[in-house]
Amino acid sequence: MSNRRKFILFGTASVGAMLIARALRAPAPAQAAETFEVTHSDAEWQKLLTPAQYNILRQQGTEPPFTSPLLNEHRAGTFNCAGCALPLFDSKTKYDSGTGWPSFYAPLPNAVKTSDDSSLGMDRTEVHCRRCGGHLGHVFPDGPPPTGLRYCMDGLALTFTPA
Repeated sequence: MSNRRKFILFGTASVGAMLIARALRAPAPAQAAETFEVTHSDAEWQKLLTPAQYNILRQQGTEPPFTSPLLNEHRAGTFNCAGCALPLFDSKTKYDSGTGWPSFYAPLPNAVKTSDDSSLGMDRTEVHCRRCGGHLGHVFPDGPPPTGLRYCMDGLALTFTPA
């Protein structure tokens, strides 16, 4: 193999390895920079949440698309934070975005906060619960009227209370 091919192959492999390492590295949790009304130690959060909920809410993980039972929840009611039960989204704002995650065009007033998220090599806006700091998902500017926003939420970060 020529030196040029070896150089390109090595360079491509190195960049790929760096991107994979960055993707696997857990970003700093949002709750580290702020103080929240509901706080627990890491051990307490692990006892309060399922392992999958803990991964999403406390370690900024995500669930596989099209796996959340809340994706097909169409009753009237409220979607709440699975970490602290704060009401986050009214079912009237839920819509099918086709992405595989529960999506909403607007949160309830004073329910969520956002922060910059540059993990996975892209710039996104993280959405977290304003009361406990739990990671909920991300918001994107490609949603329907009236807001034009898509709050793409992890279903395991939410619970549902029927009206």
